[in-house]
Amino acid sequence: MNLENKNDLKKKAFEILSDGVKNRDSLFHTLTLSTIDRGKIDSRVMVLREFIAKKRYLKFHTDQRSKKIQEIKSNPVAAVIGYDPAQKIQIRLQGNLSFSHQDNKTSEAWNASQHISKKCYSVKSGSSSVIKSPASHDFHIKDVNLEEGYKNFSILNFYFDSLEFLYLQRSGHRRCKFVWSKNKLESYWLVP
Repeated sequence: MNLENKNDLKKKAFEILSDGVKNRDSLFHTLTLSTIDRGKIDSRVMVLREFIAKKRYLKFHTDQRSKKIQEIKSNPVAAVIGYDPAQKIQIRLQGNLSFSHQDNKTSEAWNASQHISKKCYSVKSGSSSVIKSPASHDFHIKDVNLEEGYKNFSILNFYFDSLEFLYLQRSGHRRCKFVWSKNKLESYWLVP
């Protein structure tokens, strides 16, 4: 990777995100997704399920009952960030979220999911619901019809129009920003 070449940095960012989909050991497999909740930032770590470079698209799975669905309905603006200290690379993305629920896209993703993943969508209440006792939501996978969880399963579709790449090094950090508007790409260096 040529740290003086912006195209090399963009290519490297796309390679890292592609690897993050399939490589569970990659720190870009779990990214931080931030949305806006009544004027405040709300962040959570999510598993990257798909990345399509040409479309500047990331896919995540979520529970339809989760608070983030309402946040997206109110304001689709979102940010995603990942950092790997071993690589000394941070990638920041800004864009918009939408969600898919009970359609061909979710059906295909659900059918490809492992049983342990399906368990998350079979709990009594949606993510972040207030409960009196965590034990009241414990269950054994054999006691549940996992396919019932499909009704709660959704896909988050994140399309980014801004990518920031930061590489840390002793001799001088490199930070570059890429912005797409109307399929036109602009890029510029930033002070790290």
